[in-house]
Amino acid sequence: MHTLCARGTMKPEISAAVGFLSRFLRIKGHVNDRQLQTFSQSLQDILAEQYKHHWFPDRPCKGSGYRCIRINHKMDPLVWQAGQRIGLTIQQLYLLLPSELTLWVDPFEVSYRIGEDGSICVLYESQPGVTVGAPATTTGASSPSGSSTSVNPMVDSHISCKEELMVLGRASPSKAYNMMTVSS
Repeated sequence: MHTLCARGTMKPEISAAVGFLSRFLRIKGHVNDRQLQTFSQSLQDILAEQYKHHWFPDRPCKGSGYRCIRINHKMDPLVWQAGQRIGLTIQQLYLLLPSELTLWVDPFEVSYRIGEDGSICVLYESQPGVTVGAPATTTGASSPSGSSTSVNPMVDSHISCKEELMVLGRASPSKAYNMMTVSS
């Protein structure tokens, strides 16, 4: 396996995505702590295995569509697989998770959108070469509390994977999307 695709290099991104999805299960209830832990560990293992040959830190947009977790009229098969491991039915997963969710798991950034026309929010962000666990910098949008945030040169310097997909992948005219960061 190529060293850039090593399993450990995607751990913070996968952890951010899994933590985000797991919070929905915890908030809405219906799962105990043991089930939540099993779901989280299972989904981390499933995503790491799925992404191991599709992780390109030198070209983060490459493979972005493959790594996208999508729930719309169909449940994402990887999320469904982790849900099955704790005894959840697909109907229960639909009740616990947003009905329209897109989660992008890319090298150095994890973002999500709830609803087809919702704003894109950044869950995790880092710079290449920055130590794991460093705080995420944010884009120039205002946070939900109304305070202004700092500008991240990585985001401003190029179109991100999700923006590229939204611009190129839309059949209807593109809309203005606001970027905001969610911190845990």
